[in-house]
Amino acid sequence: MATSVGSVANRNRVAKLVSSLPPSGIRKFFDLLASLDNVISLGVGEPDFVTPWHIREAAMYGLERGETSYTSNYGLIELRSEIARHLERLYQVSYDPRREILVTVGVSEGLDLAMRAILDPGDEVLCPDPGYVSYRPCIQLAGGTVIPVPTSFADDFKVRAEEIEARITPRTKAILLGYPSNPTGAVLSREELAAIARVAERHDLIVVADEIYDRLVYGVEHTCFSSLPGARDRTILLGGFSKAYAMTGWRVGYACARPELLEAMMKIHQYTMLCAPVMAQLAAIEALRYGERDVQEMVDEYDRRRRVMLTGFRRLGLDCFEPRGAFYVFPSIARTGLSSEAFAERLLNEERVAVVPGSAFGERGEGHIRCCYATSLAEIEEAIRRISRFLARLEGKDA
Repeated sequence: MATSVGSVANRNRVAKLVSSLPPSGIRKFFDLLASLDNVISLGVGEPDFVTPWHIREAAMYGLERGETSYTSNYGLIELRSEIARHLERLYQVSYDPRREILVTVGVSEGLDLAMRAILDPGDEVLCPDPGYVSYRPCIQLAGGTVIPVPTSFADDFKVRAEEIEARITPRTKAILLGYPSNPTGAVLSREELAAIARVAERHDLIVVADEIYDRLVYGVEHTCFSSLPGARDRTILLGGFSKAYAMTGWRVGYACARPELLEAMMKIHQYTMLCAPVMAQLAAIEALRYGERDVQEMVDEYDRRRRVMLTGFRRLGLDCFEPRGAFYVFPSIARTGLSSEAFAERLLNEERVAVVPGSAFGERGEGHIRCCYATSLAEIEEAIRRISRFLARLEGKDA
């Protein structure tokens, strides 16, 4: 029997799961941003540095040699070998480049692959709140259930092992950790991470460790989760090149895990992405071999900006804990009485400063705004002046 035109027109053509996902809480503000002039953006989590020349040159030289073909689904063995050496040198953790390292199209793909490879419908994943905007949708798109683990300003937004353990049920499959944290800049010590590793071992849980900001730490050391006693074989380690090497547009990351987990991720990767772009992989090899000085120079500059932004916000009376990683400050705007979304929207419209409302990152982000210091010192200082005027108007004072 033929289907009528009317019934086809009324059919819901979008999957219910996708329809139920809210758009990113960040997107609205960048749609507004595109329509305004003279805006200082503290919103985009992207280095303002250009990818160092020698890294760009390596990709161009590969193009000149005609290296434009597919690579292995796992990625170039030369790149996987460099990643293995990199992790061994920095964190004393060993991975077999042939069986335990997968080159991905950015860490975002790595996260998606990890969730789809390990989750069955209804499996629960514990993740800190607030947390990166992609965590919840990636879990849900893989059929999993998100169990937020609350963190607080009073505790520098650190996720605690006891808070994780209190939320474990028979359906819990994994813990998803992102540290240094986007959006808060929180860093966990080796002892704090070891306590989480012991919880994972007691309950036989997988830990997905998103460590894309591992190189961006200030006055502390980053601890690679896989390097903790007993943690390596239950960890899916995610890393990449976007932040430390200013390579956001190159879209190249990596996942490290024991062979059966990595093979499961590779199955999905080979049917969806096939491989990361070969030119980007060549650039990543150059970054790992010769980019250490570039990383240190950028980290030193981020640290300068971090201190200027933190001091400026505190001078304005915005409560801030000191972020020790990534490139974000997460001040409280509770004193204004505005929601984080209202604050961000008014600040953008009235003073042309773009920030991200904390509510975009989870319930515990409400009352805060995320401000990125991966922009010039001059723009940071001007943004602080504009925010000062905005706060003065809100409170009925002279700016």
